[in-house]
Amino acid sequence: MNRIVVCGLSNRAMQMFIKPILTKYSQENEIVGLLDLDEKRVELLYEMFPELASVPSYRPEQFPEMIAQTEATTVIVTSRDDTHVDYILQGLKFDLDIICEKPMVITSHDARRVMEAEKTSQGKVTVAFNYRYNPFHRKIKELILEGKIGKVTSIDLNWYIDTYHGASYFKRWNRMRKHSGGLSVHKSTHHFDLVNWWIDQKPVEVFAYGDLHYYGKNGEENPSQIDNRYCGTCKEKLICNYYNRWNNRTNSVKVKDNHIKAGVEEKYTNYRPDACIFDHEIEIEDTYVATVKYDQGALLSYSINFSLPYEGYRLAVNGTKGRIETQEFHELSRIPFPVPEQTIDYFPLFGSKESIHVVQNEGGHGGGDPLIQEDLFLGIDPHRSYEILAGSEAGAYSIAVGEGVWKSSKQNQPIRIDQLLENYIYE
Repeated sequence: MNRIVVCGLSNRAMQMFIKPILTKYSQENEIVGLLDLDEKRVELLYEMFPELASVPSYRPEQFPEMIAQTEATTVIVTSRDDTHVDYILQGLKFDLDIICEKPMVITSHDARRVMEAEKTSQGKVTVAFNYRYNPFHRKIKELILEGKIGKVTSIDLNWYIDTYHGASYFKRWNRMRKHSGGLSVHKSTHHFDLVNWWIDQKPVEVFAYGDLHYYGKNGEENPSQIDNRYCGTCKEKLICNYYNRWNNRTNSVKVKDNHIKAGVEEKYTNYRPDACIFDHEIEIEDTYVATVKYDQGALLSYSINFSLPYEGYRLAVNGTKGRIETQEFHELSRIPFPVPEQTIDYFPLFGSKESIHVVQNEGGHGGGDPLIQEDLFLGIDPHRSYEILAGSEAGAYSIAVGEGVWKSSKQNQPIRIDQLLENYIYE
């Protein structure tokens, strides 16, 4: 029996990990301890999952005590991003296996600390990159492995986040780089990990530009320079174009948040998910363009924007024998116009185009969540012919690229990945 403790009782913890463990994987896994800074989150968890009422809860400083009392074998880390490193390092010190929500940590320095600690521990770090498990993303990996496009030479990846989703990062703790590493780390690690995994090459250098355009005090849609506003109590919300994009004058529903279940935030302590997206304290960027060079010659052209009219991405992977293209329109309920069905188009260098209609499955992140949960809680699928579950090295490289994007945009110079990871060589 796998004895699990959960550090950080976030909505992600409850929906992605705790609920499926209790409903699908309870024969092989048991939750034996809960840890969070906020007692109200613990109370909420007991309310949502009464079957856990007898499971003891702990505060962050009680981690060693929790491990000793529960005899845990696995730690799930779903706390705020900047606290991940603390729980990972403590867990490895006790020779425990770690399952960590992305990003693994928020700095390259801490990523190296994790990899060094893992080398001397009997525990293993797994990073829950669920986007790898999306059926389209798995199919792209398979096409590349089959040699359909030959040697990968370049990748174009443009990611679009609409203001419904994008604003949620600026209404909460994510807006502070010290908590999230900025969005090139918190969000883009998903995307950098996908590319690293698809092409099976290591990033070596990044050059990027980034800026804050839509959000923050200088945003064009900012009704005024008043600071410390909250959507729920703001006197200017009826003249705020952002607020009125998702609400009307008679709408009694609070401003939407893409990450928190409605009403749950009221049960947290000192937590407001509706801080004004035009506050002066916002210090992270909302727009990036970047170029990444890889150790086997591939080049990535990447962009992301967090204030667009619709959500999705466009991808092209080029090789010596052909090209793969796909385009996703995400959250169709928020797109006010018709969009095409997602397919994968394969263009051989010589021959006819093929359009691939991918077999899909239900679940979050395009059907990726249920599949990664199976690998995490039942063991890796023995019938899969390629590696998909990510470890600490994958987590580290995705973070290093994200940190390099931010630092390059600030320093106006290329950033070497090995220098961020202090010339780390994974053995």
